[in-house]
Amino acid sequence: MDFADDPQSLSDRVKALGADGGRVLIGIAGCPGAGKSTAAAWLARSLDPEGRRAVQVPMDGFHLANAELVRLGRRDRKGAIDTFDGAGYRALLERIAEGRDETVYAPAFDRRVGEPVAGSIPVFPEAEFVVTEGNYLLDDEGPWPAVRAALTEVWYCETPEPLRLERLIARHERFGKSPEHARSWVAEVDERNAERIRAGRERADLIVDFEALAIGTPEP
Repeated sequence: MDFADDPQSLSDRVKALGADGGRVLIGIAGCPGAGKSTAAAWLARSLDPEGRRAVQVPMDGFHLANAELVRLGRRDRKGAIDTFDGAGYRALLERIAEGRDETVYAPAFDRRVGEPVAGSIPVFPEAEFVVTEGNYLLDDEGPWPAVRAALTEVWYCETPEPLRLERLIARHERFGKSPEHARSWVAEVDERNAERIRAGRERADLIVDFEALAIGTPEP
């Protein structure tokens, strides 16, 4: 396990992984509110500002639909590991990793409505680098080890806890929760998930404090 010390070393590391001409898939794991999406967007832009040779594919596109979560009785803990289609995410990553002769479409996640949106993100044949981010990339229960196996490397996004929690509460408020509901959701749902996510930290290839490296400004 390595620790990143400057932004340029991150893009240089990814480019070196692709020196043999193969497609490189980088995963960024971390707790809710750690800044994974911002880090992934920064890395993809640094590798190719045009967005054809480097593309961001979020794990959040594999949230189960809200109606299905209601049917399963899991709507009140959305974000837990069993509220994602992990097998579907694994299948997409394997398809991206193995095939470069066609455009592969990945789902996005629309925070405004809290639902995944299919077919939103094109991964073009010329894409050399794919950056994906999500909570459970380093989990050790199936199907997540197969997700990890489809990725070239997985990095762990480490953020000071007070800042991470502040951002997380602000995000929930931004998307409709009252301040009280936001704080209770973080304490009762997000932090339970964070405990599980932190358990996988030691399995990461690289630990990155993107805040210390002054990379981007995460959404509130």
